[in-house]
Amino acid sequence: MRLLVLWLINALALLAVPYLMHSVQVDSFGAALIAALILGFVNTLVRPVLVILTLPVTLLTLGLFIFIINGLMFWVVAQLVGGFHVAGFWSAVGGALLYSIVSWALSTLLLKSGPSQ
Repeated sequence: MRLLVLWLINALALLAVPYLMHSVQVDSFGAALIAALILGFVNTLVRPVLVILTLPVTLLTLGLFIFIINGLMFWVVAQLVGGFHVAGFWSAVGGALLYSIVSWALSTLLLKSGPSQ
């Protein structure tokens, strides 16, 4: 059940990004659901491999290359999902950053676990 709630939260976060950044567009809630699902899979399966392969560059840039990897994943998903559009690569980097922040904020607000009893 928690996984479905996280999926919905990520879809809502994806719907919020176009209001903060005009170079990212999401046409419908269905497109946001599909994009959030694919983003989850890509971040789970592909991103760790890319992080390991680019570890020397990431260390040289003191971790800033992770932003490039996140933007690349965001951009690839935008190319795969109809109804989810990103204007360019740097828009994808900014969109991925905003998506992460909004998703984290919504998850923190909506999934607060109560004190242990």
